Amino acid sequence: MSIRKVVRYGEDSLRQPSKEVHKVSQKVKNLVADLLDTMYAQNGVGLAAPQIGENYRVFVIDVSTGNEPLNPIVFINPKIIKKSGAVISHEGCLSFPEAFTDVRRYSDVMVKAMDRNGRSFVLEAKDGSLLARAIQHEFDHLDGILFIDHVINRFEAEEVLKKFNLPPIQIEKLLDEPELEAKIEELLKQKVKSEEKND
Repeated sequence: MSIRKVVRYGEDSLRQPSKEVHKVSQKVKNLVADLLDTMYAQNGVGLAAPQIGENYRVFVIDVSTGNEPLNPIVFINPKIIKKSGAVISHEGCLSFPEAFTDVRRYSDVMVKAMDRNGRSFVLEAKDGSLLARAIQHEFDHLDGILFIDHVINRFEAEEVLKKFNLPPIQIEKLLDEPELEAKIEELLKQKVKSEEKND
């Protein structure tokens, strides 16, 4: 189909919640094709409809690497039905060119969605895999949530945004995730302990 312009951080539309898809029409199939074309053109791992200015609950992901064949997964009206564990995820986003920072994520997720033919499926991604983290990242876009809202070190993230001429963090959008925070703190303590052992 066509490669679309990716909406950049700072534009209001990225903060709008998206609408459910009522029918997997030709228009929705064209949107999916545009999302895939745009994601591949930008070397992305995932892309959500709001990132190309379309306010629908649709995203695409492809975590294949190197010489592996392309393996696009299409998610229409996704719902995360189970999440557990915790992982520190070093993430970027096509709406934040070149900016990366550490964020809190669940390590295991189960998602239910429709594919591009309107067929329902359930997918489980575990162990903090790239797929597990990408599902959460793209799902957030559908609710107007951005990866920096889960940031671990706000001040570090501010520096990164400034370096790449991106607007500052919206403090009122930062998410309060006490359960996830506690798990991440535990992970960081374990990391420090194992580093001390190795020294």
